[in-house]
Order: sequence, then C-alpha cells, then structure tokens
Amino acid sequence: MDLRREALALLQIADPADKAAAVRALAAQASVALDAETVLAEPAGLPGRPARPPLVAPKHVPTRSPFTLEGRAALLHSIAHIEFNAINLALDAVWRFAGMPEAFYRDWLRVAAEESLHFTLLREHLRTLGHDYGDFAAHDGLWTMAARTAHDIVARMALVPRTLEARGLDATPPLQAKLGKAGDARAVEILDVILRDEIGHVAIGNRWYRFVCERAGLDAVAIYPGLVERYAAPRLRPPFNDAARRAAGFTDDEIAYLTRAV
Repeated sequence: MDLRREALALLQIADPADKAAAVRALAAQASVALDAETVLAEPAGLPGRPARPPLVAPKHVPTRSPFTLEGRAALLHSIAHIEFNAINLALDAVWRFAGMPEAFYRDWLRVAAEESLHFTLLREHLRTLGHDYGDFAAHDGLWTMAARTAHDIVARMALVPRTLEARGLDATPPLQAKLGKAGDARAVEILDVILRDEIGHVAIGNRWYRFVCERAGLDAVAIYPGLVERYAAPRLRPPFNDAARRAAGFTDDEIAYLTRAV
C-alpha cells in the first residue's frame, strides 16, 4: 500500500459515508508506505461523488433562514457539502503533488480525516431534522478552484486552504450565533469542533504555501494578489475573524491586505 495511490483510490469513492469511513481508517494506520516522487496519472471522473445533491451555480443556491426547520436543515446541508468537498480537496493534495516532503502528505491526510469527521457529525445531525445529505441543491465552487489549480501547487496552497477554506474562520461565529438563537445547541457544538480543526487546517495551508513559495524563490505576500486575479478567486468580504486568522498563521500584512482589498 502506498499512501498517495491509496488517497487517489479513496478520492474516487462516490458514496460519502464509505469515503469518510475509508479516509479515517487510512489515517489511523501509522505505517503506510509513501512514494513521494512518482508522478501519478490522473484518472477520469474525479472526484467521486454521489448523484445527489444536484450541483447548480452559486447564485442559484437559495439563502435559507435558520429560524425555520427547513431553512436550518438547508443551512446545515450547505456546511456538510463544504465538508464533503474538503475531504476531496485534502485527498487531492495528497495524490496530485509529487516531490514534497513526507510531512506534506501526512498533514493533508490528517486534514482529510478531520473533514470526514465533520461531515459525519453534520450528516448525523441533519438526519435528526428529517433530511439527509443530497436533499438540497449545492454548488461546486471549491472543486472548481481545485481544478483550476491542478497543475500549480503554489496557487493551490494559496487559494484553496488559505483563501476559500479560510472563509469558514470568518463565517462560523456568525453562523453559530444564528443557530444558537434558533435553539440548535447541537449544531453550535459541531461548529465548535469544526472551527477548532479548521484553524489547524488553514495553518497547514499557510505552512505549505510559504514552503513552496520559498522553494521557488517567490515572495508569498507579494504574489498573492496576482494569484487571486489569475485564477479568479472570489473576493473575501468582512467581517474577518482576525483572532482565528492569526491563530492559523496569517501575518499582520496578510490580514491588512484583506482589509485593503474589500
């Protein structure tokens, strides 16, 4: 068994529950061999995912109020969809990018396992509300950015973990406040777990972004705006969770850029 080939096999699993369980099982194996140097061929049909939810343009995903049962289920479904995509994104980083230090692959496998737990917790809670993953339309923004950056590890590290996924650091506390007002204490608890872990995931993104920039002789701060433009990354909007972003390793200059870019 080779860690990167196994990650690619897991990425192709379509059933979310099977994928989440298999990822956590792989991460629990401490002695999986690693071939970091071989460039693996990309199979067709990545990522594996179920027929539902239907994927639509982001503007066609309706905004729902958490103060109705249906609206709260739709909101939690959207978060579950993000977590399922995050499993795929982490697995993709493991198999796709050859020639990185061993710690890079171990880090992203750990991220995939934690995202698998997040997805499982959200799906279990969603079922208590009379719904399941797949019941609401969703968009494919995270994987779209992964596809755009498939051949550029600098852009991938810049724009997926530390841009798109880092938005969760900003969005989670306001979501928790709304869900708390709606009386959903379990959802607030799950989001506590997710926020704690996502700080670590974004820190991993920051660590490896800086590593690949330094390796290539690039200024990590100076090149970031150009990457945003070149790959059409979404503009981030306030409020920003400065404390969480600092805990995840963002510098004062990087946080100041967010404010200036608004």
